[in-house]
Amino acid sequence: MPTVKLAGIVKYCDRALQLEGFRDWDGAVNGLQVENRGDVRRLAAAVDASLATCQKAIQAGADLLIVHHGLFWGPSHPWTGRRYELIRLLLDHDLALYSAHLPLDAHPKWGNNILICKALGLVAPEPFFESKGRRIGYQARAAIDREKLRGKLGSILGVAPLLIPGGPEVCRRIGVVSGGAGSELKQAAAEGVDTFITGEGPHWTYALAEELGVNVFYGGHYATETFGVQAVACAVGKRFQLPWCFVDHPTGL
Repeated sequence: MPTVKLAGIVKYCDRALQLEGFRDWDGAVNGLQVENRGDVRRLAAAVDASLATCQKAIQAGADLLIVHHGLFWGPSHPWTGRRYELIRLLLDHDLALYSAHLPLDAHPKWGNNILICKALGLVAPEPFFESKGRRIGYQARAAIDREKLRGKLGSILGVAPLLIPGGPEVCRRIGVVSGGAGSELKQAAAEGVDTFITGEGPHWTYALAEELGVNVFYGGHYATETFGVQAVACAVGKRFQLPWCFVDHPTGL
């Protein structure tokens, strides 16, 4: 089994994901979050960096775990209790951890949103939905029955999406932003979509969708964000001839 230097993989990912200058949520850290001793023989990918996913990555023999939701979202101390268990686990098993959040949502090849569009068969998707100074989603014109779209979306996500049928029965302009973009429904509608696909949103968006005349599909925060990390791990695996696996730990949310 080949051994690859962690530094080389990090450099490749940083450049390919265009991390430099990419703004994210306060406290989020994109890129390498935890080092190992420097060598990688096997990769794992997961949506979330948690004690459970790290344990599963170690069980799979991984030296590097690539995630969408990393360890840091604000003050991250003290490292006690379960947090201590997590960092001790990473260090004891020499498991490095790399995270890409908004840069992965926005990526034109590996991103969650472009990959959902492609899986749905949407033609010529274009950048859509600005967040932190960058467009992170994609939209496309179509002519697809709303119920047919619900079935296709459920098939690719592996879970039945929740539908708010606030818009037309035939979806003609579909926007996709994975994760928790439901609270920004008004922004999506202002950009001209009649159908908005995202992961989750608050209760009040049901009435808002009806008011705005927009269909909303909530496919689950987790389910809509399984695509990007797998694409990155697959690309890294091919580039460096390393085996990889996806650590599936669904939240149901």
